[in-house]
Amino acid sequence: MVVGELKQEFDVVVIGGGPGGYVAAIAAADAGLATAIVEMAEVPGGVCLREGCIPSKALLHVAKIIDEAAHASSFGVSFGEPKTDIKKLRDWKNGVIRKLSGGVKMLLKGRKVEYFSGKAFFESSKEVRIEGEDAGRLKFKHCILASGSSAKNLPEKVLPRELCWDAADALKLESVPERLMVIGGGYIGLELGQVYATLGSKVTVVEALPGILNGLDPDLAKPLVAKLKKQVGAIHTSAMFKSATKKGNAIETVFEVNGKEHKEIVDRILVSIGRSPNTKDIGLEQTKVELDDMGFVKVDKQLRTTDKRIFAIGDVAGNPMLAHKAMREAKVAVDVIAGKPAEFDNACIPAVVYTDPEVAWCGVTEQEAKDQGLNFTVTKFPWAASGRAMAMGRTDGLTKMVFDKDTQRVLGVGIVGAHAGDLIAEGVLAMEMAAVAEDVAVAIHPHPATSETIGEAAEAMFGHAIHAAH
Repeated sequence: MVVGELKQEFDVVVIGGGPGGYVAAIAAADAGLATAIVEMAEVPGGVCLREGCIPSKALLHVAKIIDEAAHASSFGVSFGEPKTDIKKLRDWKNGVIRKLSGGVKMLLKGRKVEYFSGKAFFESSKEVRIEGEDAGRLKFKHCILASGSSAKNLPEKVLPRELCWDAADALKLESVPERLMVIGGGYIGLELGQVYATLGSKVTVVEALPGILNGLDPDLAKPLVAKLKKQVGAIHTSAMFKSATKKGNAIETVFEVNGKEHKEIVDRILVSIGRSPNTKDIGLEQTKVELDDMGFVKVDKQLRTTDKRIFAIGDVAGNPMLAHKAMREAKVAVDVIAGKPAEFDNACIPAVVYTDPEVAWCGVTEQEAKDQGLNFTVTKFPWAASGRAMAMGRTDGLTKMVFDKDTQRVLGVGIVGAHAGDLIAEGVLAMEMAAVAEDVAVAIHPHPATSETIGEAAEAMFGHAIHAAH
């Protein structure tokens, strides 16, 4: 522990204990490097573990159970009206977080990573100052910046902060508002909107862009939009939020759609309009690190910044802001520091929307292939032709693949349906291995399983997917 002005020196100092930071610290220690990590939150794990992907998936799991119980009536199995004990649900969700964050701390301790509680500020390209519980200074040979990101908010004059939630507030699950407005139709807003809709809120989604999940393949979006329309009160696209005013215990909102003004009374507003990298007020101006126009740290393929001693990974190093991208970047940065020939050269980064149905994709979409002028072919396999999907009552899915027309190499995979987030891993591996359609088609997929739809979509490249209607 650092006391007062006492200085300690490390081979690697990691700033931030999120998915990228703690993986970097563990990997560095495993490489035999004297390593320290600085984390300002009470527990390690980052936004993902404390107030993001982990708690949201815990609540989405509960929402799915409630939805499946209602859906079971079509199979001849009926349950009573679900009763939700919010306190017990909140305690269970918090228990998941405690166990996982405790596990991260144990992993760090087991690797003999020095753990410092506080906020780190760069004083130079060789030293950071810690303010907080473990106040002091650390010198380093190399530093890995993994300070993460923060939720964006609307201007205070448009939406006062006390009238709204961000994702972290929503995941505290302190109450279930009768009427909830979600500003932002991206994956976080839709995931949380679906959770609260299932728990009993009347949800309205307000999205500034022409469609929800901007950039998502329309074929993949269609089943999700159909499900959301049954669950939420309304989805307004091309909508501009104008104002929010306190009205007793409620909130009067004003938003505009195609030039027409709408007013709606709600009990709470959830703002989910993106995130900003945490690169301000940490002393980067005391180093040679440069930022781009969006505030992200400029890095090369080895994750090295414009300051040769400092690396940056995760959300601060640019989009996509995904935990698994940060974890991979962490390993690359450590390999480079350890003198290995490494760079971030992955063929694709998978993305998953954990709504119900889930949507997952990797590589290029059909539209991206068109925009890039690629010579490609698209195949689709509807889950209505999947025995497993039919047995689960989940025939709303679709598996779609994009292939190079000449070489038949896999260029992209998209899946919408139950457990799509688990299934997409096969697509990722296919792309990393530079697989062609035949590689995927002849691989024996277990039957009955929804993973068969990937094999069938690959078979369709040859015009003879066995279970697809002609």
